[in-house]
Amino acid sequence: MKPQLIIFDLDGTLIDSRKDLAAGINHMRVHYELEPLPLETIVRYIGNGVRRLVEGCLQGADVDVDEAVEVNKAYYYANLTDHTTLYDGVVEGVRRLADAGHRIAVLTNKPGDPSREILRHFGLAECFTVIIGGGDTARLKPEPDGIVHCMELAGMDATQTWMVGDHYTDLAVAENAGVRSAYVTYGFGEERGYKPNVYFASFPELVGYFV
Repeated sequence: MKPQLIIFDLDGTLIDSRKDLAAGINHMRVHYELEPLPLETIVRYIGNGVRRLVEGCLQGADVDVDEAVEVNKAYYYANLTDHTTLYDGVVEGVRRLADAGHRIAVLTNKPGDPSREILRHFGLAECFTVIIGGGDTARLKPEPDGIVHCMELAGMDATQTWMVGDHYTDLAVAENAGVRSAYVTYGFGEERGYKPNVYFASFPELVGYFV
C-alpha cells in the first residue's frame, strides 16, 4: 500500500486504560463522599473528554463540576499507568507501520499532556508524527480540527488519511473531515449507528491490512 496517514485514537484503541480512568473517577467521588461506581458504569462515559466523563459520573450529585474535574485530574495524572496496558501487538505493529513508510499520529479527547506521557512510558511517543489531545486544538472530536492539523503536519490529504478508533466519535470525526475510518472491535466504545470503511478484530489484523 502507498504511504498513508493513519491517525489512532488512544483509549480503547492503543491502550486499555479503563482501570486507571475508573480509579480517578472513584477517587473523585470518594472525595465528595459519594459511593464508588462500578467499572462498567464509568466506561459508558469514556471517549468525549475528561469533563464529559466527570459530568456523566456525577449525575444527580450536588457538586461543582469544574472543581471535580481538577480533583479527578490531579489523581489520574499522578497514576496514569498503574494498571494501563497496551493492547496485544501494538508495540510491534506501530513500528511496522512506521517502517513501511506510513505516517502515524494520535488524536484523542484525553488531554494532550497525559496522552503524550503515557506513550512515552511505553516507549512509543517517538513513532508518531504528532500526538494531539484535548486542549491542543480548539475543539474535541467529532469536530475535524485535529484531523486537519494531523494532515497539515504530515503533508497528506484526505484521500491518504485514515482515522482508527473504537468509539463513535472516531467514526464521526472521520466523516466530518472527509477521511476513511476503521473501527477496532476489541475496544470499549460503541458505533452508535456510524459505519466505518473497515473493521479490525485485533491490532495485528489492522497492521496486516496496511503493510
